[in-house]
Amino acid sequence: MPCTLLGRLLGTGKQAEVYEYGEGVLKLYRADAPKSSAFREAATLALVEGRGLPAPIVHEARLYDGRWGLAMTKAAGPCFGEVLTREPELAPARLEAMVRLQRRIHALPAPALPRLKARLARNIGRTSLLHDARKQALLAGLAAMPEGDRLCHGDFHPWNILGPPGAAVVVDWFDASRGPAPADVCRSFILMRPTLPALATAFVEAYAKASGEAQAAILAWLPFVAAARLAEGVPAEEADLLRLAGATMAA
Repeated sequence: MPCTLLGRLLGTGKQAEVYEYGEGVLKLYRADAPKSSAFREAATLALVEGRGLPAPIVHEARLYDGRWGLAMTKAAGPCFGEVLTREPELAPARLEAMVRLQRRIHALPAPALPRLKARLARNIGRTSLLHDARKQALLAGLAAMPEGDRLCHGDFHPWNILGPPGAAVVVDWFDASRGPAPADVCRSFILMRPTLPALATAFVEAYAKASGEAQAAILAWLPFVAAARLAEGVPAEEADLLRLAGATMAA
């Protein structure tokens, strides 16, 4: 099916672009992305749909002008990140909605998904920004952390939540995994911190209060999540990530 049928570009991420496509959207993966990328996320979304979570519904996975894509339902409304940037006074309601959504995700087991700790270990191992000795120390510490079996979104932040509180939809499930909920919350903290630092801190506090999880248990994941994030190619964040990982940049 030719990409000339696509509508306007709605968003761009590290893995894909999202376009209007009829009454829905088309998530079109990068040209070098393998077929497995699209089908992996489609399978995750099918799992999420079956659990009744607010997420896009996939209708089709196929090639579009040589690129793999997912045709799915369109989430209505602006993303939380856009609203919070424009109207920061709405933060309390958005924060409460985010905590409810992530706790709803974490309430479910995910035995069929890849292990979160394995993904963290793989990214720590492949970054060139850490000395080998620090990598080994981080990997040893990570191995001692809880495994967990909760459904973890892996990319949960205000720019991946669309619509009003109470009817919001969570998008971009490419990095979903099974693991400990505190690690997923810590990942959200790391992702929000560069642009919405106050909200990032408030989110950890609010999640801990609502769930009964200790803030210390969430923040204990900081060195590992920060070190893994270094492998994602975010130069503007590198100095802060290295500090959180307890490291200095490799020569």
